[in-house]
Amino acid sequence: MKLPENRLLAALPRDDCARLVARMTPVTFEHKMSVYRAGGPIDSVYFPRAGLMSSVVVMLDGATAEVAAVGSEGMLGMSVFLGATHSTEAVYCQIAPCECLRLPAAEFAAEVARSDCLRKVVHGYARGVLATFARLVACNSLHPVEARCARWLLMSGDHMGADEFTLTQEFLAMMLGVRRASVTVAARSLLVAGLISYKRGCVKILDRPGLERASCECYAVVRDAIPTMGVRGTCQGDDAP
Repeated sequence: MKLPENRLLAALPRDDCARLVARMTPVTFEHKMSVYRAGGPIDSVYFPRAGLMSSVVVMLDGATAEVAAVGSEGMLGMSVFLGATHSTEAVYCQIAPCECLRLPAAEFAAEVARSDCLRKVVHGYARGVLATFARLVACNSLHPVEARCARWLLMSGDHMGADEFTLTQEFLAMMLGVRRASVTVAARSLLVAGLISYKRGCVKILDRPGLERASCECYAVVRDAIPTMGVRGTCQGDDAP
């Protein structure tokens, strides 16, 4: 079996990984294509292999704010594991193409109940996601824009398993909850310092250690909270996890 690029699946023992992947369907989402709508059903769960997905809260007046990003380190539809049947957020493809492996939600729930290994992996991921939410709420309230910008760029690289990716300043401003002008100033500072390059909507991390120093403390906390963040793993032996 060809190993999946999704690092959450790759953390499973080889036999468990092979059984799951054999029942999954490949699907590709292009930019802004919807995965779940706010209040809509979660019919399937998705394990990204490339690209970046955005989870967005939609207010009554139509205003939106991104609350999470998911790449090849995780999955979409994790709340099925907690008994949810509908999504509280809108989820769509932010950085395309987003290649995923899809599994019907009912089958995923059955597999979690059946497999101790899968349950442990999903448990660990769920704990990390919850810890990340709490940390980023505090980070967005307390830390300066430049440090948060550096943190977000590092996290995006970890989500995608790459140091070069497409990014608009409009999207970054939405993710950080600031005006676009503030993002322009912060990104310019990082560019002048030689930490990143930015050209035609493409960001490249040039100096990762330097960008980590420019980031706030929250990057390391978030990176360590999610077991598969920033890890380019492979399927484990039958004795793991």
